[in-house]
Amino acid sequence: MNYADIKRHDIANGTGVRVSLFVSGCTHHCKGCFNSETWDFSYGTPFTQETIDQILLYCKPDYIAGLSLLGGEPFERENQIALIPLVKQFKELFPQKTIWCWSGYLFDRDIRDTMSVKWPETKEFLFYLDILVDGEFIEAQKNHSLVFRGSSNQRIILVPESLKENKILLWTPAD
Repeated sequence: MNYADIKRHDIANGTGVRVSLFVSGCTHHCKGCFNSETWDFSYGTPFTQETIDQILLYCKPDYIAGLSLLGGEPFERENQIALIPLVKQFKELFPQKTIWCWSGYLFDRDIRDTMSVKWPETKEFLFYLDILVDGEFIEAQKNHSLVFRGSSNQRIILVPESLKENKILLWTPAD
């Protein structure tokens, strides 16, 4: 896997001050995508254990609330495989901090009911996520007033709670 960027102090992608990783590779190709250069799986820099170590170091300060995974598409299968060591090590070191993830795939139809059935790595990757913002960006539904999402079709999902209840439970800013 390659990655496009790491933001050390991001306040736009999840609650609090976060470290954000923008992975490369996406097959959705949403019209109006803000990060279309990351569609190319070869774009950017190779993702290595040294990259993971650097991200974990960036996450260490108490003022960092968590890690955000964006793209590209973190749920492309090869990206999931590459990200599992990062999210696993992150949760071992920082169990009190959260992981947010953005995906053009739908949580229920695509991720839980299809990918998780076909690929064991999807179940493992999901296990470490706290919040998933799902759904492709739809330019016609773009809304600048939305919190942490670009279009009104996208949902902010509480992952552990939704998996436990076997239904989608949404995060709201009051949570």
